[in-house]
Amino acid sequence: MIEEVDYVVVGAGTAGCVVASRLSEDPWTHVALLEAGGSDLSLWIQLPIGYGRTFFNPRINWMFETEPVAALGGRTSYWPRGKVVGGSGSINAMVHVRGFPHDYDAWADAGNPGWGWRDVLPWFTRSEDHDLAKGHGQGDGFHGRGGPQHVTDMSASVHPLCAWFLETGRTMGHRVTVDFNGPDGEGFGIYQINTRGGWRASTANAYYWPVRHRRNLTLIRKARVMRLLFEGRRAVGVAFRQGGRERVIRARREVVLCAGAIGSPQILQLSGVGDAALLMRHGIPVVADLPAVGQNLQDHLAVSYFYRTSVPTLNNVLRPFLGKLAAAARYMIDRRGPLSMSVNQAGGFVRARPEDAHPAFQLYFSPVSYTRTPIAARRLLNPDPFPAFLLSFNACRPTSRGHLAITSADPFAAPEIHPNYLATDHDIAEARMGVRLLRDIARTRPLADIIVEELQPGADVVDDEALFADFRARADTVYHPTSTCRMGPDPRTAVVDARLRVHGIGGLRVIDASIFPQVTSGNTNAPTVMVAEKGAAMLAEDRNLR
Repeated sequence: MIEEVDYVVVGAGTAGCVVASRLSEDPWTHVALLEAGGSDLSLWIQLPIGYGRTFFNPRINWMFETEPVAALGGRTSYWPRGKVVGGSGSINAMVHVRGFPHDYDAWADAGNPGWGWRDVLPWFTRSEDHDLAKGHGQGDGFHGRGGPQHVTDMSASVHPLCAWFLETGRTMGHRVTVDFNGPDGEGFGIYQINTRGGWRASTANAYYWPVRHRRNLTLIRKARVMRLLFEGRRAVGVAFRQGGRERVIRARREVVLCAGAIGSPQILQLSGVGDAALLMRHGIPVVADLPAVGQNLQDHLAVSYFYRTSVPTLNNVLRPFLGKLAAAARYMIDRRGPLSMSVNQAGGFVRARPEDAHPAFQLYFSPVSYTRTPIAARRLLNPDPFPAFLLSFNACRPTSRGHLAITSADPFAAPEIHPNYLATDHDIAEARMGVRLLRDIARTRPLADIIVEELQPGADVVDDEALFADFRARADTVYHPTSTCRMGPDPRTAVVDARLRVHGIGGLRVIDASIFPQVTSGNTNAPTVMVAEKGAAMLAEDRNLR
């Protein structure tokens, strides 16, 4: 058991695998990577469509539950997060979306120099081995070639019904884009996903496993972090429990928190870094009074509409036994077919009004439906026994902010999570517009020509108030929590500075989705990889300066 290294990285998830891999490129730098979960070497993790089987698996999933949300009628929300090597990137739907340039320019404008779009683009491309990259070497400057994580263009492989969806968007006057991550990413299009050769391309597969034999990189699994260790106001190590024993590992240079938007603020609070009143209430000695720890929580809130069709959908392939057998045979032969991709195949980024400066809504089109099974029993390989599809939206840039907080000094107790959805007039107005947009899409040809009936919410839900009431009754997370250790210059409202150092604490950084000043306009996995690439480079720069 190693006792001292240069860097202790907490969390072998999406960000942690990137940070540990990049830091250990220097053979003289010793890195320990701590992971609370176990191995990701499971068929249901590595098979792209297998993520339906990991949704409620406590061995690899933290399975968080939020506090009741008043705006959702007092409902709680289930938040799966990865407790496994690869983190949430080992159990997600693999959609690769960067967001838009204005997302990152807003980060920089909020007092975070070096985080504008032109600053972060090179870190996106550095991470990528992209199907759409043109040229040789590192790609075309907008997409990367030869990077660790493969990005697959699925446009030639998606279900034929996706073409009907795209044509419907064109009929409505929206652009049809070939690349959500290209210079013209607005419009209807096909999602790119993180797979390689028909297998999931998590950062564990892309960054950790290829370098796992490095002698200066040690992965410690089943290591539940209890608290960070400090000497004065400098982090010097981590105490963790493994196999029933508490162990300590010291960091000669820095401790790096990559435990995610839930885990990182939770660990900080357990260690005495957070709102002083909260810490004292639970008997935790205060190391640094940083009231923003756990605050500013953001997430995307979505609702799905379901439509029965007169033509076959993916239901007709995945529901029958012979269909499953054929899909499995296809996958075994050439790693293609429906088992090799996400069910989130098409979608879009569209404006609420033509005069708006930026897209307001993200759309999801899945040529599959699940209306006959409760969510607790849902399996992606057991859809409805009739042809149907689902159509969803979420607002890209919600303004509501929630918070999370520890409930005791017990590191094994889950924190209380308050999403605070629909807390602003802005978010309520966008919810009302978004449900109307789904109805408009469904009423537009050619998609309208194949719709037999609206299964949910149903034709009896007509006026604005009824549609919004249905939204409140059924809307739920899209699993994109961010911003609980927000980056910013003011220690009263932010947790880390623009170099991801925790305000007022030496030797401690946070590098994961919790540092987002605001949630980005789309899926959050690709931006988290970018943050990890840029954060790892900052660590290396500071090491070399010292």
